[in-house]
This record gives sequence, structure tokens and C-alpha cells, in this order.
Amino acid sequence: MRVLLTGGGTGGHIYPALAVARRLQEMDSEVELLYVGTKRGLESTIVPREKIPFKTIEVEGFMRSLNFEGIKYNLRSVHLFLKSISEAKKIIRTFQPDVVLGTGGYVSAPICYAASKEGIATVVHEQNSFLGLTNKFLLRYIDRLAISFDDIYEQMKKYQEKVVFTGNPRAQEVNSANLPMIDHVLGLDVTKPIALIFGGSRGAPKINQAVVEAYPILRTRGYQIIFVPGEEHYKKIVKQLNDVSPLARNPHFVVRPYIDHMIDILRNVSVIVSRSGATTIAEITVLGIPSVLIPSPYVTDDHQTKNAQSLVNNEAAILLKEDQLSGKSLLSKLDELMNSVNKRSFMSERARELGQPRATDQLIQVMLDEVKNKKK
Repeated sequence: MRVLLTGGGTGGHIYPALAVARRLQEMDSEVELLYVGTKRGLESTIVPREKIPFKTIEVEGFMRSLNFEGIKYNLRSVHLFLKSISEAKKIIRTFQPDVVLGTGGYVSAPICYAASKEGIATVVHEQNSFLGLTNKFLLRYIDRLAISFDDIYEQMKKYQEKVVFTGNPRAQEVNSANLPMIDHVLGLDVTKPIALIFGGSRGAPKINQAVVEAYPILRTRGYQIIFVPGEEHYKKIVKQLNDVSPLARNPHFVVRPYIDHMIDILRNVSVIVSRSGATTIAEITVLGIPSVLIPSPYVTDDHQTKNAQSLVNNEAAILLKEDQLSGKSLLSKLDELMNSVNKRSFMSERARELGQPRATDQLIQVMLDEVKNKKK
């Protein structure tokens, strides 16, 4: 079987596609894969590391601003989009995929559109609780839309028959990782409560500042902390913390610029404080991690707040909006969870109810079903 994967720009669009790719290779050693992205997206560095054949097309997103610069930019984007459809058709006709999977980002628009016009089984996956602009456009052309949140059904007035709930493939990958049992992580005792504070791979300045403000009291608490401020902010943050109280004297408060093996950490923390991107939500629900979610206010359509609200509505998370974030409010939310085993246990169960441990297999089955439908 030949499978063409496309999606990019951010890790949230790339990692679900890679989870599917890895699982397909486990299921069938002879599967042929091709990933199509852009030269400027993160996929251009991430995908080749996986030794998956990679091709690029030139395409750009659209600006929502309708001032002169926005209109000028969008006219260029329209031109590139029309051109990219021709590029996409050439790639598709050469590779001849049995099925195409798009995981979002503007690069998936011309590929999935062209595939549908070529009569190829085409499935798109939406990671967030709100349908993105690219997937809204594609909905009328594709065969199936796989979703990660039930909330999307309520947003749709048309094409509901195309929608199927699978969950985010990252969930199955995290849940099924074969890791040895450990008693310490980053020098911390996993038999005692650990809170992970993580603002994403690039860090979140507002979250970092709240931790610095809370540190004088936070370091005296009985629980352990792993704080990941991001590489760009690491040196500055460490200096600020050391000026208050040297980290060397606070071994239960661990600061790292980044985490290489995040699954090891996630499997052993009691609580996570983080943004509410789709990948994070998939990970913490399948592992049943109680969370304090601080949605990024800088994302399209405020989709991180919508993601977080899905967990809050199920009593699986606490929402802390960035405009309410301070050292005091962060400390309050952490204490609320870290000092109550019962509350953590309850929220963990509620989070697991939303987790999808077979998300990848379910999505692959949707793809296989559409291949069969095309052959009828």
C-alpha cells in the first residue's frame, strides 16, 4: 500500500502524521510512505530524521487582516495556492498513493484537494476542538474528516456524515510506549508528588514570570517541581531563581531548558501546568494527568481555550487564563491539586475518560475503509 502524508507548520500538525506513519510501518513492513510539506515548515527538519521520503511544494497561508498589506499578501497566497495544486497533482500522479492523509496546516490544502480531484481516498484529521480554516475549506472535497473532540459535531451544519471520531494519534503512541519502570526522574523521587510546569518547546514568558514570582514560596512546599522555561529563556530564568535562592540548595526544584524524552516525564508526574495545544491534550488525557491549563491567547480562533474547556467541562482540568496568571494564582492552583490526593485521583479518572488509547489504529482503519470504498 502507498500512503501519502501531508501536514505541517507546527509540531501539532506533524506529530500525528508521524504517529500514523510509524504505526503503518509496524503493521506492514512493505508499506510505501511519502510526506509532502514545505521547505520553511518544521516538517522539513523533523520528517527527514524519520527516514521517510519527503517532498516539498511552495504554498503560504492567508492573513486575516484586510488592510493593504494583508490584501497584497493574500493575493500572492492565492497565486501560490493555484500553482501548488499543479505541483501536488504531479507528485500524486508520480507516487500513485492508495490513500492521502492530511493533518492540517496550509500545506495540506493543495495536496488533499488535488488528491480528491484525482479520485484518491482522502482523509483529513483535525486535532483541535475547533475546525481549522484549511480543514473547513477541504471538508466538501474529502472523503472523511477524523476528529479528536466531539465538540466539532456541534459546529457543523453540513457534511456531518463525513465525520468520524478517532482521537489524536499521539495518544496511542504515548500510551503504548514500552518504557521500563523507574524510581527516579531527573533526580526526583517518583514515589512522591511531582508537578511539571511546561510552556511548550519555545517556552511561554508569562508562565515563566509567574513561576519566578511564586518561587520564594513554591520552593518551600513539600512537593517536587520540574520547570521547563524553554531554551531561549533558560539562562535568564535560572539567574532570576538563583538570585532568590540558589537552585543547588533546592534539589526538589529542577529546571531544564528542554526535555528530550517527554514520555518518561509525563508517565511519572502527578500534575502538569501547561498550554492546551492538541498534542498536549491528547497526552494528558490518555495518561490521566490532572492539569492546570493556561491557553495561549496568541493562536487562531482561540482554539486552545476551546481545547481546555473540553477538559474543564469533564472536571479533568483547571482553567487559568493568561490574563489572570500571576505567581499568586499559579501557587493557588498548584496547592489545590498537589495537596489533595483525592482531587488528583478524581481528575485523573475524568481525564482518562477522554483519552483515546487506540486513536492511531482507529484512524488507520478509517483510511483503509476509504481505500476499499474507492475500489467498489
